[in-house]
Amino acid sequence: MQPLPQQTVNDIFSLLDQDLSLSQISTQTGVHTSTISKICSKLLFNLPKSKGGCPSKLSSTTINYAQRLICSGEADTAVDVHKQLKDVCTKPVSTQTVRRHLKKHGMKAVVKRKRPLLLKRHIRVRLDFALAHQDWTLEDWKRVIWSDETKINRLGSDGRKWVWKKTGEGLSSRLVEGTMKYGGGSLMLWGCFGWEGPGYAMKIEGKMDANLYVSILEDALQDSLEYWGQTPNDIVFQQDNDPKHTSKKAKTWFKDHGFEVMEWPAQFPDLNPIEHLWGILKRKLASHKEPPASIDELWKRVEAEWEKISAKECRDLIESMPRRVAAVLKAKGGVRRVLDCLNCMDLGHDLGQQQNYCHALAPKSGEFLRFQSSKSRDLHAVGKPRRTPFYWWLNHGH
Repeated sequence: MQPLPQQTVNDIFSLLDQDLSLSQISTQTGVHTSTISKICSKLLFNLPKSKGGCPSKLSSTTINYAQRLICSGEADTAVDVHKQLKDVCTKPVSTQTVRRHLKKHGMKAVVKRKRPLLLKRHIRVRLDFALAHQDWTLEDWKRVIWSDETKINRLGSDGRKWVWKKTGEGLSSRLVEGTMKYGGGSLMLWGCFGWEGPGYAMKIEGKMDANLYVSILEDALQDSLEYWGQTPNDIVFQQDNDPKHTSKKAKTWFKDHGFEVMEWPAQFPDLNPIEHLWGILKRKLASHKEPPASIDELWKRVEAEWEKISAKECRDLIESMPRRVAAVLKAKGGVRRVLDCLNCMDLGHDLGQQQNYCHALAPKSGEFLRFQSSKSRDLHAVGKPRRTPFYWWLNHGH
């Protein structure tokens, strides 16, 4: 094979300096692309090699613009970015191309976390609350009795459930969470806890109104204080701003019984440690291998797991209050991250049936009592259950 003339080699070098491709140089010089490639390998070994493939449709400037759209909140998804880039890119670009480049530059798609919608007035009140309690010591927080309601589903939580799978693994029963019409049913639970541990929890069936809430306070809250050996003068009672909690009847009851009620800001569940106690309870319920066959069986499991919650678990939550308040101050009243377990909580408030009655659950085993009330209340004592907590039935007919 005859060597190429030196002039031809020089022409090839000149065209390479102009960033022409091998095929373009071959067209101009008449030299085969493989020959040009060999020349580059022998004489220009420092020349950067092409990675091959189709050139990128998105320039670095365009990619930076796409990232800026996402970080500024102007776009949330790759579809949103794709719509914005239609006016910028000279070539048509698919949504998948945008998605691929965003991943290549260190971005990933995640599910938006649900948090309370905070208006400016909410942020201001949250910040005021944190400022008012920033000097509270652990001894101050020990006096607080925390309370709230929660929904417990018979078939799993309302949130997402995650599972690991092998690459390419097909759909199987372990990758599917069973569902039923209307969710398979659920129950509503009212509970409270303090430094001494969990208090009485009550199963609520029906629409909870001010009358039923006062009955819960009258029985479950009062009996919890008696169990802990405390009086209303020893504690500060916490509740959220649900209308039945702030009703005139509830306020009158607190005043008549000498309770100090903590002023609680609206849209403030992230600071309430009982939300995390619900998470502990629901994880214990989720540890059962088989779902409950009925709501009655679910309630029996709730009874058993509520009784197992220790005072140490409650104290760990209360000890975190100074840190929570400090975090709200740091966020200037805005959204903040308290604990990851808040993500698994169910904050539903659908109370289901119209008839009002509830079952109360005490922290330790004892007598099985039945309260029945209309305008007057009759007390009927029945036998003791076998190793089960206190159990009341409050029937409020309308």
